[in-house]
Order: sequence, then C-alpha cells, then structure tokens
Amino acid sequence: MEPGSDDFLPPPECPVFEPSWAEFRDPLGYIAKIRPIAEKSGICKIRPPADWQPPFAVEVDNFRFTPRIQRLNELEAQTRVKLNYLDQIAKFWEIQGSSLKIPNVERRILDLYSLSKIVVEEGGYEAICKDRRWARVAQRLNYPPGKNIGSLLRSHYERIVYPYEMYQSGANLVCNTRPFDNEEKDKEYKPHSIPLRQSVQPSKFNSYGRRAKRLQPDPEPTEEDIEKNPELKKLQIYGAGPKMMGLGLMAKDKTLRKKDKEGPECPPTVVVKEDSGGDVKVESASPRTFLESKEELSHSPEPCTKMTMRLRRNHSNAQFIESYVCRMCSRGDEDDKLLLCDGCDDNYHIFCLLPPLPEIPKGVWRCPKCVMAECKRPPEAFGFEQATREYTLQSFGEMADSFKADYFNMPVHMVPTELVEKEFWRLVNSIEEDVTVEYGADIHSKEFGSGFPVSDSKRHLTPEEEEYATSGWNLNVMPVLEQSVLCHINADISGMKVPWLYVGMVFSAFCWHIEDHWSYSINYLHWGEPKTWYGVPSLAAEHLEEVMKKLTPELFDSQPDLLHQLVTLMNPNTLMSHGVPVVRTNQCAGEFVITFPRAYHSGFNQGYNFAEAVNFCTADWLPAGRQCIEHYRRLRRYCVFSHEELICKMAACPEKLDLNLAAAVHKEMFIMVQEERRLRKALLEKVSCGESALDWVP
Repeated sequence: MEPGSDDFLPPPECPVFEPSWAEFRDPLGYIAKIRPIAEKSGICKIRPPADWQPPFAVEVDNFRFTPRIQRLNELEAQTRVKLNYLDQIAKFWEIQGSSLKIPNVERRILDLYSLSKIVVEEGGYEAICKDRRWARVAQRLNYPPGKNIGSLLRSHYERIVYPYEMYQSGANLVCNTRPFDNEEKDKEYKPHSIPLRQSVQPSKFNSYGRRAKRLQPDPEPTEEDIEKNPELKKLQIYGAGPKMMGLGLMAKDKTLRKKDKEGPECPPTVVVKEDSGGDVKVESASPRTFLESKEELSHSPEPCTKMTMRLRRNHSNAQFIESYVCRMCSRGDEDDKLLLCDGCDDNYHIFCLLPPLPEIPKGVWRCPKCVMAECKRPPEAFGFEQATREYTLQSFGEMADSFKADYFNMPVHMVPTELVEKEFWRLVNSIEEDVTVEYGADIHSKEFGSGFPVSDSKRHLTPEEEEYATSGWNLNVMPVLEQSVLCHINADISGMKVPWLYVGMVFSAFCWHIEDHWSYSINYLHWGEPKTWYGVPSLAAEHLEEVMKKLTPELFDSQPDLLHQLVTLMNPNTLMSHGVPVVRTNQCAGEFVITFPRAYHSGFNQGYNFAEAVNFCTADWLPAGRQCIEHYRRLRRYCVFSHEELICKMAACPEKLDLNLAAAVHKEMFIMVQEERRLRKALLEKVSCGESALDWVP
C-alpha cells in the first residue's frame, strides 16, 4: 500500500461448503470431492450439519498456559522494515549522545524510511536539491500540494536522515577534515552545519562534559589505592625523572584543563618499555616526545605529586604519541576540542567531524568508525517472546474481554467484525502506535488435553462422547484415518499427527505460512469469537514469496528462511496490488477451515476464542510432498519426517492400502527408484573421472 492509504479493502470470500449428513460421514472422501473447487482458493470453510456439536473436553480448571507476546506493528513486513530503519537511525544518534525525535508533518508522523527511499529513487539528495524536486518528494509521500512542504521535508532530511546516510555510505571516513577552510566544501556539507536545528537532543543520562580524556587510566588508581598497594607506591613519581616507554602519568581529574583553569607545569612523564623477553626496562625518550609530553602535562589541573601512572605495554614511542592526536587531521593541538571515542579510544577534533560539533557533547560519544560498525551490524532474527505470566482459560478470557471492551469502548460481542479487521490492518501498518497482545499458540494437546473427546483409559466416556471420539472429523482421528498417509508414520509428530491448541484474543495473529511438508491442515473453532482467515492458492505460492522478497529485501537478506518462521505478515491489499490472489473468511464457532497443500494462509482473532488444528495427508498429496522435499533440499532445511521412508513403508505393505492410495504409492515409488538410479550413475561417473565422492554434491 502507498503511504497514507489506510483504508483496508477486504478480499473476496473463500468457498463455503455445507455437507449433508451422508457426505459428512466420510471426511477425507468429502474433502477430495470439494478439492477441485476449493484448492483454487487455497482455503475453504466447512459448516458441519447443525446438530453436529462435539462437547468441549478440556479440563478447564487444570488448563494453564503461557502465551506469546505479539507487538502488532512488528508483524507486518513493510512496517517492520520501517521500524528496523528507525531503530538504526535512533542507534546512530544515541551512540553519539543524542535521542531521536521524529517530527510531525501535516499532523501525521513523518515516515523517515519512505522519505529516505524516495530520495534514493529520485536520484539522491544532491540531485534533488540541484533540480529543486523536493515538492515531488512531498507529492510521492502523499502530502497536499502547496504549503512549502517540500522545503520542510528537505530540512528534516538534512537534520535527521542525511548524516545517517553519510555514515552508511562511508563518505565521512574520506571527507575533508577541515570543512570550514574551504568554501566549496563548506557548501557541499552545509546540511551538516546546522546542529541547532536538529530535532534530536543530547542525552540527559550523563551530565559531565567531555574533554579529550587522552591520559585517563582505566581504571584510575586513587591516592588511597597507592597507599594500600606497595607496588603502586614504588611507581609513584615526585619531581623530574627519565622518560620510560609505555607508562604515562595520569591526572586524577577526568578532563584536561578547562580554559579558565591553568594547572602548574609538571615534569616529563616516566614511561616503561617491556621487551620481548618480558623484562621491564627504563629508557629515555627522544627530545620531541619529551617536549610534547611536557606540553600535555602542563594541561593537568593538579600538581605532579598527585599524579598516577598506567602501564602501556608493547607500544612504540610513536604509537604512544599518535594515539593522542586527531584521527582526521593527525594533529594534537586545540586539545580542549579533542574528543575521545568511548568505543575505540580514537581521538577527533569536534571541528573535524561531519557534521562538525559546536561544543563538546555530553554523555556517551562514539567516533564515525564505531558508529558505522554499530549501524551496519545485521539485525537479529525476528521471533516472538513468551509472556512472563501463566494464565488459566478463565483469567485469559477476563483479560481478553476487558482489553477488547476498553479498546473499542463497547461490549465485546457488539463490535462489528469489519471494524476489527480494518483496525487490525491499520495497527500493523502503523509506525507510531504500539499495541501489544498475547496469543496462546501451539499448545500441545498431548500435554494439556484435546478439545475433542478422546478414547483412552484416563476417563470413562458417555455414549455421546464416544460417538464424537470416534468421528473422522475429530482432529485426533483424522490424521490416522485409513485413507490418510500419516497413519503409516509411527511417531506422534506434535502439530502434524497430534493436534495443537490455540487460545486467542482480539488482534492476536498467525502469520503467512504453509504447512510442513506442504501438507493439508484442518482447524476447528471450538467456541468464542470468530477467527479471520486469508488464503493464497498453491499456484500463487511462489508469486507471494517473490512479492514479499521484492518489497522487503532487507528482511530476507538477514533471515532467508523468514517465511518458514511464521513471524511475518503482509497486508493482503499489498499482495493483491501486485497480482497475488487472496481470499478471506470469518470462521465462526463450530466451523472448520481447510488449507490445501502449499497454500499460504494467515489471519487474526476477532476476540477471545479456542481453536484446535492438525495436519493430514491424502493420496493426492504425495506428488506435492515429493516436490516439497526437493524444495527443502535446495534450501537445506530439515524435514519433519523422512518422505522416502514413508513411501517405502507403504510400498512394503500394499495390502494395508486402499486402491487409490496403492496406485499413488506405486507411481511415487517408481519415480523415487528412477531418481536413485540416476544419482548413483552420476556418482559412479564422477568417481571414475578421479573426483572425490565426498566433494560431489548432486
């Protein structure tokens, strides 16, 4: 969506099926019947017969869970890119002792990321200024014409974004070190000469002013330390003495002289040199070093008798002096304007920086090299964090209902689903509103109990419960039905063969994803408010991936398997505007939603509800499962189970398969054997040519 277009347009509805009782008795047969229609949409909704109402079997009093925390605007891919960008700019200013403040333009917050991107697309800052095209930049950001908004955007860009972009490009490391000495250069860097107009202010955490802390020890011994430590006392110096390499006299005060306070001249520094054998020698320094040290020590505000020393090992005389000169101009004069970086101990004159600083900043300050290293650090992989509070169903429901009622200022069941949907997408697209919700997702039914009645020895079932416990639509039963492929896998794969439970609240979301091994999935909403779904058919799966990678390359560069992590949304309107077909539906209590192989799906909850989901695989899935394994191999992604082992196990026991499944397994087995022969032949040819078999990757 373009900046400023906040209205969400709901996609078309997915197919909805209402089977008769006769059709409903054969779950997988019915799904196969509707597949030609439903798989074109990727998802579909099934309404069971009205009197099919399974009892809720969870022991409510014993059900306790810890939800995930979801910050809504971090979920949407494009919004996350913007937030990451803002984080980088904020870090850029923070490590220089400032805090970022984003300006408002025309009563809405300025989108710094979009501003930066548009400036690049329009040819860059210099080109836009030269051609006076800032009005076009304002137009592309959907600001109204007139009102001189272009000039305002230029001002904000110069003050906030341009310095950051300069650091990112590395231009600051090779720039003119004395911009005020050259009129032409002064013009070129003029945007950086206006710190008083910047919208970022110095940090208030540290009140001390920074001078060139060139000789400050780390840590600094005090007089008390010297009295207590005989070794330090031996090294204490009174009066003149020879200069030794590596040990410098330290003023106790953290700053060098201030202009209104001159300290007495001190004798030259005593230094120590450690030779390669580890012995410490006393040496005299050259006259130049003696004079420079004398000049530096004359800046000390305290007498020499109160000075201490620090050992500087393995440094030559030149290195010792060079470490106290400006890295830009290689001069050590005007020391009251010389800054020491808190990151690497390099020194810089405040007037040699880009932008030049008018005075010594307060708080922590980092040099251009450290700033760039910090800002270029790749972002950490995005994921959800767990809440710290454990809930029961009752306590979570009370929290969820209270949140929704307060948010919309009306009773929870009176809030229209259309309103919740528009508000959800407005929030995930917002960079200024941070709304946080909680979602009880991927709760293991094996541990907490299924919402459906289950036939086991733990409790006696009533005849009604027994009927639902054996129903093919019971999500504990469907994966292991005779026509299901997964019944031939012995292990209980949580989430695939064994259902997972989901406790939702308003705005809690599940992000775009396809199922493991491109299997089917089925979701049943036991009770509560609706769940809104979006689906994309399998034929458009690669198109969706291409669009998301094209629009947010920054996310996929740092996390190539992002769509496998179930942590990223993208607005359906954005996908549709790029040609991706998307459908939607509201799943109400008592309804099923089916997702088809390799169909991307996502959605969110309208309010407090309880759902259950599981995977299943039928005979028609086998070709998709094989293609998925090839896809995983290219991505070097681990499989949940061995597809080849599954095929071999079914082929070894054909009497256990129905006719349809047996025919599908025979075809897959033939393809698998042919591929194995091809790979073995290729391997033998490589070995016969003298190549190492270990070096050969098919």
